[in-house]
Amino acid sequence: MERPPVIVIVGPTASGKSSVAQEVAKACSGEIVSADSMQIYRDMDIGTGKVTAPEQEVPHWGIDILDPGEPYSAALFQTYARECFESIWARSNQPILAGGTGFYVRAAIDDYQFAAGEQVDNPVRTYYQNLAEHKGDQAVWDELHAQDPQSAALIHPHNLKRVIRALELVSEGDSYAQRKEALDSLPQAIPARFFGLAVERDILNQRIDDRIDAMVQEGLVEEVQCLLNQGFRTALTASQAIGYKEIVAALEGSCTLEEAIESIKISTHRYAKRQRSWFNADKRITWIDANDSNTQRIASDVLTQIR
Repeated sequence: MERPPVIVIVGPTASGKSSVAQEVAKACSGEIVSADSMQIYRDMDIGTGKVTAPEQEVPHWGIDILDPGEPYSAALFQTYARECFESIWARSNQPILAGGTGFYVRAAIDDYQFAAGEQVDNPVRTYYQNLAEHKGDQAVWDELHAQDPQSAALIHPHNLKRVIRALELVSEGDSYAQRKEALDSLPQAIPARFFGLAVERDILNQRIDDRIDAMVQEGLVEEVQCLLNQGFRTALTASQAIGYKEIVAALEGSCTLEEAIESIKISTHRYAKRQRSWFNADKRITWIDANDSNTQRIASDVLTQIR
């Protein structure tokens, strides 16, 4: 049986990926695999923009598979996503990979070979996580800069997860900078067609701001408080938990709620900029104009390219 290529739908946060993916899936017997490093966590719904169970009109995978704070990696996602593709193909359905975590997308589709350290329970990772806990993100980045300045130059000091991954590679005699350069020449392991949702920066930033305001109205503060009550503070204050760590700060009295909301907006704008840079570097992506937020029209444009 010939397997149809995976339809990959990417773009920055608030570009409409989830809605477009669902429209595409409804039109072609599709099932969606989420490529989002935060939507894998249970009960982190509002702050991650998750398509919750009542909103899912087609099968979704890669959502709600771990408790907050449980370790995960792109290597584990690679295995998970490919198992999902195989089972979707076995049902004679169309796999659709949708999300904004660029490295998860590349891991799922491209022939990326992960070293053992890129799984979980790495002692080097534990050491630097403890260092960050006691001395801050900057101290960990300073360690990377001392050991591998080339890689340090490519990573923001507050992107703790990536800084630590680069230090793990150094400990294995490898280099994040060299790996990143090699990504451009990796062959595909999985057949795929890539589509990106293009939204002008000012329009996207306004969408982000409106979306964050809506999240607060929908109960983001209450969601964070509930997660804190369950003992997930460390997970919520991790550097990648945009939208959660800021609300934690407000709840603990470090800032006002208004200041927290503004901080979420600024951090999300910066994150969207990094996403655009990552995806713009991938020349396989066919970009679809998504400025008007017309989900049906955008999905139709994707489907026209495929058929």
